[in-house]
Amino acid sequence: MDADELRARTRAFALRVIKMAQALPKNAVADVLGKQVLRSATSVGANYRAACRARTEPNFLHKLSIVGEEADETVYWLELIRDAGLVSPRRLASLMDEAEQILKIMSASLKTAKTGRK
Repeated sequence: MDADELRARTRAFALRVIKMAQALPKNAVADVLGKQVLRSATSVGANYRAACRARTEPNFLHKLSIVGEEADETVYWLELIRDAGLVSPRRLASLMDEAEQILKIMSASLKTAKTGRK
């Protein structure tokens, strides 16, 4: 998967999370969890784009590590949304799978980039 494909994939992921958040019930818990998952999920793509524009290798590695952290955080918020019963596990399954796949891709990319440095 090249950088353009991954940029598109992280953007599509953010859009899917936006749609899911819009469908959450209107209550205090859903509002808090919805805002948190929106922040982390949209940050995945934004930070990946920033990593692609990095001017130095240390900056690239730093931004890529942030992408991984935000993807992991998104998984956490999705788990809370599921476990709080705000969205059924079945409806969240593919979204959670995509978040976990992005996390794995970023972790592997970071490891590869660090190995190439040595």
